[in-house]
Amino acid sequence: MTACGLDFGTSNTTLGVQDAGGFRLLALDGVRTTLPTAVFFDFEHDRTTIGQEAIDAYVSGVEGRLMRSIKSMLGTDLIDADTALRKGRISFRAVIGTFLDLVKARAEQALGGELGDVVVGRPVHFVDGDPAGDAAAEETLGQIARAAGFRNVSFQFEPIAAALDYEQQVAGEELALIADIGGGTSDFSVVRIGPERRGKADRAGDILANDGIRVGGTDFDRDLSLATAMPELGLGSAMKRAGLLAPRSIYFDLATWSKINFLYTAKAMAELERLQRDSAEPEKIERLIGVVEHRQGHALAMAVERTKIALSDRAAAELALDWGDGDLALAVDREALNRATGSLAARIGSRIRDCLADAGVTADRIDAVFLTGGSTLLPQVRAAILAEAPDARVVEGNIFGSVGLGLTVEALRRYG
Repeated sequence: MTACGLDFGTSNTTLGVQDAGGFRLLALDGVRTTLPTAVFFDFEHDRTTIGQEAIDAYVSGVEGRLMRSIKSMLGTDLIDADTALRKGRISFRAVIGTFLDLVKARAEQALGGELGDVVVGRPVHFVDGDPAGDAAAEETLGQIARAAGFRNVSFQFEPIAAALDYEQQVAGEELALIADIGGGTSDFSVVRIGPERRGKADRAGDILANDGIRVGGTDFDRDLSLATAMPELGLGSAMKRAGLLAPRSIYFDLATWSKINFLYTAKAMAELERLQRDSAEPEKIERLIGVVEHRQGHALAMAVERTKIALSDRAAAELALDWGDGDLALAVDREALNRATGSLAARIGSRIRDCLADAGVTADRIDAVFLTGGSTLLPQVRAAILAEAPDARVVEGNIFGSVGLGLTVEALRRYG
């Protein structure tokens, strides 16, 4: 059996092993090592797919149920709740289990052998300000991983894993700030690294501080959607009764990856129809009903995500929307993104300051800032991070692979 490192992410998943060629990530999605964390229950063909295949099936109009951002259920009451499929219902715990079952099978096929022990990445906090909930989330994920067939399951903080990956390339002693901004969380560590430290059995003394916050790429998607797309569906629109506005909770769910499926019920549709009758702008609510009725919530979220990504290196982009009863295109510029998500970037910067304070170091002591995670590509996020250590050298990690590679380094240390 081969030991491995598993980065089960909110948006993407990787799995790494060590062999004669060194540490490497296995191909989980065709030839790609990065697998979108998505599950599609295909009703037409009575099968379950994951990754890009799952997304493509949904986009092509195959009848079924798409689920993304499933990691965000950990640490919440929703983990043991269930959702409807064509035949019966399935718990979100079982959805995560299905995903990890298929990931392990794909990895073993790519490896040509069996996987045994695993080090799984975890955010510094699954849940902010709730130690009991945080411990429960780790225990739940451990149970699911063992049920998937992994023998020994242990955990490492994701920013520490990223530090272990970065350490493989440094030539001298450094004090590094590791910033891992993923789909669901932002995690930070202040770590001493260096060639002479790599072989140490106990690295606890090299870790000066860990901190994190439940803010990630999906939160930026949500807030951009609420600011741009959702007003076209009636967010903020007036009701016939003076002084009332359309309830925000419906739009919040539609803009939140992990909650979209909650709107695909008869009860939710009845609520939307009542909302349209009471609305002073019923044509906007009719658009909302069209999105939900045609189950285009995830397609809408994908369009918003594409716009966010485009704005990472462009000043403006088009948000193309298919409501199910007609198309609409909105022009969105980077300033709109910054306005919508400015508070999220500020929270990231604030948490880095807390991490440095916990480490007992000032910003000028940091030699390098190591960036990993897809959301570090957002200019506003990057600026918030670098502002906290302005004199440090900036090191670009493997955006989607550093954590998985570092977990593999840790798996070799723990399991051989």
